[in-house]
Amino acid sequence: MPVLSRFALLGSLLLLWCWPLTLRADDNNTLQLLHEPWHTLLVRHVTPDGRLDYNNLLEEEDQVRAYLQSLRRVKPDPAAWTPDETKAFWINAYNAAATSLVLDHYPVASINDIRIKTVGGLKSPWEAPVLNVGGQLYSLNQVEQLLLNRFHDPRVHFALMYAAASCPPVLAAAYDARRLNEQLDAQARRFINDPAYNELTPSRVRLSGLFEAYAAEFGSGAYLLDFLNRYARTPVPATARIDYLSFSWALNDRTGLSSSQALGSH
Repeated sequence: MPVLSRFALLGSLLLLWCWPLTLRADDNNTLQLLHEPWHTLLVRHVTPDGRLDYNNLLEEEDQVRAYLQSLRRVKPDPAAWTPDETKAFWINAYNAAATSLVLDHYPVASINDIRIKTVGGLKSPWEAPVLNVGGQLYSLNQVEQLLLNRFHDPRVHFALMYAAASCPPVLAAAYDARRLNEQLDAQARRFINDPAYNELTPSRVRLSGLFEAYAAEFGSGAYLLDFLNRYARTPVPATARIDYLSFSWALNDRTGLSSSQALGSH
């Protein structure tokens, strides 16, 4: 990393420790600064095809940890923050926590291979309390459910970093409340129209297993097709047959998957 850019990143992180515990709605600039270190890391280490270069990110693992440490001083306040500020905050927090988990155990074939020691015994990366926000501990599953239950926005699944090769490509930026809808729509278009993850034709639709796993949010049948057609470049008729593809939990490292690996059928 260039020396000047490293000092700039460290300076941003130092500012985080000087902030009050609770940020108010008029602290927009402070919220932007809060996520700037995470944004800078993503810009550096997300590949053009949306994979994460964990090997090189290991050299800056301390910056990931420092960003997560800064979240301990922040208590999201839905009454004071806008919905998009709250949503962007939790997406970024989830993604940084998931990334930190992988870095702690790297090299690892899959995030599902990780087990975390807790007072109650070994837990999966989804159930263990791995994120401290405002002094309260959260598991990845708790953050995901918080987002889905509060916002009822299925596009969240295109933003959360599940660290799997079959997951949507990672955005090379932190999520920003000022343009969150634009970012989420772009993620939806990118994933849905990428033939490495989904195949859309007038007669048949072969979808990522992500849509099957989260049918509670995406829906099924005509409801699902309506959602797809909001973003699909090739319109899918109501008569199209829907099949689901297998889902690879191999790590979304920079090597990624070949098209044949990504599109393996059940």
